Amino acid sequence: MLTTPFDSALDDLCSALATGAERADQFWPAESLRRCAEQGVLRWFLPEEQGGLGWSEADLLRGYLKLSAACLTTTFILTQATGALKRLASAGNPELCDVWLPLLLTGEKFCTLGISHLTTSRRHLGTPALTARRAEPDDPQSDFVLDGYSAWVTGAPQADLMVIGAQLEDGMQMLLALPTDLPGVTTEPPARLVGLSGSDTGPVRLSGVRVSNAHVLAAPQPNVMQGATGAKTGGLQTSALAIGLSGAAIDLLETEAKRRGELGNAAEGLRGEQQQLVSNLLALAEGLEPCGADELRASANSLALRSTQAALAAAKGAGYAAGHPAGRWCRQALFFLVWSCPAPVMAANLCELAGIGE
Repeated sequence: MLTTPFDSALDDLCSALATGAERADQFWPAESLRRCAEQGVLRWFLPEEQGGLGWSEADLLRGYLKLSAACLTTTFILTQATGALKRLASAGNPELCDVWLPLLLTGEKFCTLGISHLTTSRRHLGTPALTARRAEPDDPQSDFVLDGYSAWVTGAPQADLMVIGAQLEDGMQMLLALPTDLPGVTTEPPARLVGLSGSDTGPVRLSGVRVSNAHVLAAPQPNVMQGATGAKTGGLQTSALAIGLSGAAIDLLETEAKRRGELGNAAEGLRGEQQQLVSNLLALAEGLEPCGADELRASANSLALRSTQAALAAAKGAGYAAGHPAGRWCRQALFFLVWSCPAPVMAANLCELAGIGE
C-alpha cells in the first residue's frame, strides 16, 4: 500500500496506468481503478480513524500530479469518487459510514458525485433540475422524495452510491447519499465526449425516488455547496490534473528534443513554466499565497492547451494518427475549459485565446 507520494510503488502504479490510458479514454478503466484501490489510493483522502491514511493537502496534490500524467481519465474518475467519499465520511453519520466506507475504500463498491446542477451546470434555468420534498410534509423525520435529474454524473452506470444534491420548494439545498438500486433511479447512456469518454459521464434521472432521512449528508440550507467538505467542484485538484497532463506532454517534447535540437528552447520554456505552476500549487496547498487559486487555474489551463499542442507538433504526423498519446492529450486538454471552470478563469482563457489583454 502506498504510504507517501514519494513511494517508488507510485511510479510503478503510474506506469501501469499509462499503459492502459489510451483505452481508458474510450472505455471504463475497471482494471486501472482496481489497481488504484489495491494500492490504497482511495485511503489517501480520509483520516486514519476512518480507515484512511490522512495525507496532507500538498501530498494529495503530489499524488494527483503523478496520476494525471499517467492517465487523466482514471484520475478524473478518482476525483469524483474521492469527493463523494470525503463528503460521506465528514457528514457525521456513523451508521452510514459503517455500512459504506469499508466497501468503498477497497474498491468493492463505487461512489460518485451528482452535484453539477447545484454549481455550474444548468444554473441558468429557472426551474431546479432536481427537487426534494418530504414524503409526509408534517413529519420532519419522514423520507425525502426526489424528482428530476443530474446531467453530468461521472461513472453513473458503474455507481453503487451517489452523493447527490437537491433543492426544496423554499430554495434550500441539501446533499444525500443515494443508493443507485432504489426504485425510480434511472441511468441513461453516458455521453460520447471529445475526450475522457471512458469516464462514463452522463445523466441520471430520478422519478419519485424515496430516500431515507438517515441518508441525509447535509441538511437543507442555502447554497449547500459552499460548506460541503469533499463535495466542492474545481479547486486546486482541478489545476493539479491540468498541470499533470502538461507534464506528460512536456516529457514527450523533451524526449524529441534530445535528437532534434530545434525543439530544445520550447521544451525548456514549457518545463520551466510547469515547474513554477507546481511550486505555486503546493504553496497554495500549504496556506501560502504566491498567486490566487483562479490565477493558477487559468495558467494551468493555458499550459495544458499549449504543451499538448507542442507535443503534437513535435510528434508530427504520427501524433495526429489515432492512438498516439499526443492526439489524446490535445483532446483531453480541452476538458479543462469546461470542467468546473469559474467565470474569471474562463474570461482569462478567452482573452488569451483571442490574443487580447484582460
